[in-house]
Order: sequence, then structure tokens, then C-alpha cells
Amino acid sequence: MTHVESISLPETVVRSLDATWDYARWSQLPGDGNRYEVIDGVLYMTTAPSFFHQWIVSRITRMLQTQIEDTGVGLVAFAPIGVLMPGCDPVQPDIVVVRTQDIGIIHDRRINGVPALLVEVLSPNNPEKDIEIKRVAYARAGVPEYWIVRPTQRDMLLYTQPDPFLGTYLQTTHIAADNELVSPSLPFRAAITDFFAGSPDETV
Repeated sequence: MTHVESISLPETVVRSLDATWDYARWSQLPGDGNRYEVIDGVLYMTTAPSFFHQWIVSRITRMLQTQIEDTGVGLVAFAPIGVLMPGCDPVQPDIVVVRTQDIGIIHDRRINGVPALLVEVLSPNNPEKDIEIKRVAYARAGVPEYWIVRPTQRDMLLYTQPDPFLGTYLQTTHIAADNELVSPSLPFRAAITDFFAGSPDETV
């Protein structure tokens, strides 16, 4: 990849200086363990996350599978998985939920449409991509529910009611560390503490 600038360390995010990237160019990138995403024509590369990050993704995935997948409500997938939506060519969220009635958007090895839920586990070294860039992109695409899980604070932000025209979510809810998450659009609930409990290494 050429023409990139470093944003942060130790988990590094680099982005292209041009905005000419699309799915065709993205599909030619190497499978080298890094995460490549294209948002509004800009290529972002994120290096491999920490063990604790992946632990949290695994915990939340298992909870979603129990309450969403095992009950027939939808399917749950986790990164690396390409999600192609307007303005996203593609993105690779940490976790994706597709409702059963929308399974038709899963084809050609990707998710080609708007899922019911996207989840990102925040890295403290590059929060801008999830909190600002992806939040705007997901709202513009009309993703109905977006979670940002924050390991440092042991809490999460819940975004709902997307306004595609404004590129924002009209409703933001902070779920504190000692509270319970109750999804407003899916039959899912969980104590926030359960997202983080039990990891042998809690270094973010």
C-alpha cells in the first residue's frame, strides 16, 4: 500500500492519502493478518489487536449466538468478514448480526447489505476510527444499531435511530460498567461486566 501516514502505536492504524479505493482494489490486498477497510474511498489498515480485545469479541459473540442465533432470530459473524454497504467498500466490524429474514444479503463470500447490528471493540490508541469515522459511515448506511464497547472504561456506547442524511445517530445511550445492556431492536440483554470477566490478560 502506498501513500499512507501513521496515526498511532502500538496498535497501528494507517490510511491512504487518496480517496480512490473501492471493493475491486480492496479485494487484491494481501491476507496478511491486518484488517483493511474502505470508507468513503479511503483505505484504512489496522494491525492485529490485543488478546484482551479478541477475548471481549469472543465473549460477546458467544452471548449473541446464544440469544440470537440459537433462537433463530439471526446469524452472528465476527471479523474478518467483509460488509459492503453504501460508502463502505467494505468495512470489517468486530461483530455482525444479520436477521434471519435478511439472510439474502449474505452472498459472494460477503455481507452485501445493511445488517441489524454492528459491534466494535474500541482500541484506546485509535478511538477516532470507531467513534467518529465508522459511526458516521454506519449512520449514513442506515445501520439500525451500533455498539462501541470500551475496554478501558469497562462500559459501552449504544447508538440507535440513524439519520442517513445527517450522518449521525439521533439516540446515544451510555451503558455504565455496573448496568445491563438491553438491545432496543433485538431480543438480547447482558450485564456489561460479563463482556470483560475472566480474561487471563486484561491489557488493552
